[in-house]
Amino acid sequence: MVFPTLIWFLLAAALIISAIGFYKYVYFISLGYGFSIAGLGIAMLIMFHNSLSLGTVLACVSLLVYGLRLGGYLLSRELKSGAYNAKMKTEIKDGTSMGFGVKCAIWITCALLYMLQVTPVFYRLFNGSGTDVCCCVGILIMILGIIFESAADMQKQAAKKINPKRFCDTGLYKIVRCPNYLGEMIFWTGVFVSGASILQGWQWCLALIGYLGIIYVMFSGARRLELRQNRTYGEDPEYQKYVKTVPILLPFIHLYSVAKYKFLVG
Repeated sequence: MVFPTLIWFLLAAALIISAIGFYKYVYFISLGYGFSIAGLGIAMLIMFHNSLSLGTVLACVSLLVYGLRLGGYLLSRELKSGAYNAKMKTEIKDGTSMGFGVKCAIWITCALLYMLQVTPVFYRLFNGSGTDVCCCVGILIMILGIIFESAADMQKQAAKKINPKRFCDTGLYKIVRCPNYLGEMIFWTGVFVSGASILQGWQWCLALIGYLGIIYVMFSGARRLELRQNRTYGEDPEYQKYVKTVPILLPFIHLYSVAKYKFLVG
């Protein structure tokens, strides 16, 4: 069965948590995203509490930690950074001109993606699989992703405190220009790897849709950030040198810009 009954509970949880986007449109893909992933980690711990192994517990806890860290970071930035909020008002749609039906479509699409992203962990639990090498390797990659993204966020915060008007090019930002997005990609690669040994039939399709979906979102986010930074720092010679020598998202791959790729909607 492609969609076992229990998976609908995950979708319901993601819908309930991400509904915060009706209060503020951007929350569908920010606070709603982070806290939905945390909620799905908790939901799986509850649903499969009688059949958990050490590996599946750690995988669910990693989802919980990832979601709470991301959601907490975004909430803190929302509450504390007046300058950031003022800038984002001109960069991101506030949704006031968007019809209710469109918002509902975005809400359902986001919640469905969040559910699909965690299917490798869900199907490991649903199939009754325990802890194997893929599970362990996946968890290690997940932890690496959390550490990488957390470090990137902290380094950018520190750099902005020193010089709020300058782009960040220190620490991990010397490796790629969007290390926080790279950290997310590492994390979700770990999630996918954690279930690779137990996925069967259509389960592969669902897991791939979730994985490729979030990779697309990260590249779209990188494009959106690149366009915004080009407008802000485009006249700065140091910035021009930076963007021509540091890859935008993938280290050691000479991809320095995604601005021209309009299919990356964001």
